[in-house]
Amino acid sequence: MCRSYPKVGREGSPEAQVTDIRRAAASPCCASGRNLGRLAAMNAALFHRHGGPEVIRLEDVRVPVPGPCQVRIRVHATGLNHLDLWVRRGLPLQIPLPHIGGSDIAGVVDAIGPGVVGIERGIRVVVDPSVDYHWYGGIASGPSIAPPDFRILGEHLPGGMAEYVIAPAANLVEIPSSVSFETAAAASLNGVTAYRAVFGRARVGVGERVVITGGSGGVATLAIQMARLAGARVYVVTSGAENVARVRELGAHMVYDRLETDAPRAIWQETGKEGVDVVIDSVGGEQWNQWIRTLSPGGRLVCYGGTAGARVEVDLRLLFWKQASLLGTTMGSPREYREALNLVFEGRVLPVIHSVLPLSEARKAHELLEGGEVFGKIVLTP
Repeated sequence: MCRSYPKVGREGSPEAQVTDIRRAAASPCCASGRNLGRLAAMNAALFHRHGGPEVIRLEDVRVPVPGPCQVRIRVHATGLNHLDLWVRRGLPLQIPLPHIGGSDIAGVVDAIGPGVVGIERGIRVVVDPSVDYHWYGGIASGPSIAPPDFRILGEHLPGGMAEYVIAPAANLVEIPSSVSFETAAAASLNGVTAYRAVFGRARVGVGERVVITGGSGGVATLAIQMARLAGARVYVVTSGAENVARVRELGAHMVYDRLETDAPRAIWQETGKEGVDVVIDSVGGEQWNQWIRTLSPGGRLVCYGGTAGARVEVDLRLLFWKQASLLGTTMGSPREYREALNLVFEGRVLPVIHSVLPLSEARKAHELLEGGEVFGKIVLTP
């Protein structure tokens, strides 16, 4: 039964794909799936070594072939995330090089591997990038059965910054005809991350006060809308007058320019020194103690990122005196992914797209996101 994504060996890696294209194009496909066609060349934005945006290159590589329980997708849109920057710089994990990034993938099913049922070519789909996320459930299959490794398309596995990508058939969600590929891609990883943070971990309720930091980011722009949907009063921290205006348009009740205001202190004062129920933070850095201080008794600080620094200091006296909860979160379960995407498909929340660029400008996209001037998402199209 097709339930997980098989280990990717050399044959399925970008290293194997970066070969003599003329020879690959002339070689017949030997897989036993349906509609696999012949191997051919495709464009991919990849890097052979870790470093700055300059390491991103557009190259011809071999079109991948789906294996058991997999499908091949003709990519129509791929969203860029801070995750792509961290992987390119060199996370403390080993990945095969060269590497194709891109976790947010939307496109059309192009070929179907052995064992896949109920999916046909031509279906418009968006891909849940989490592979074997049920590992987080912590339920072992037995002492002799090793648990699967949690992996992410575009991080541990080749991603969607290419004309074609392989994905587990179980990870596909059909896109309604009323929703564009760009919108679906922009809502993918960001949507499930925001959904789990707001509803799964913070459990935001009606009338609660919620702070969202990094308000111009892709996850934050959706979290703002979801917190409003939950009935909360939403306080958002961002930078620059233009971003302040944009965040207000998303429905934030109060917006603070971190370049002009000590946001934690201002929010503490605005709440009559009662504090807030929830802080949803993607920044980290030096302000963590200030955000804990801003919590009301029994408040929750939910962390899904650390763009200002991965290491923080916590004053334990604040933590136990306020009886506060520190909660980590990342990505989301298959059910949460589908629930988050349904909010988008129904038009109840919408991802913010900063710009749509061709795949050939992937390096520029990295530079823009790294420069901190992006509001929402950059989407690449082959």
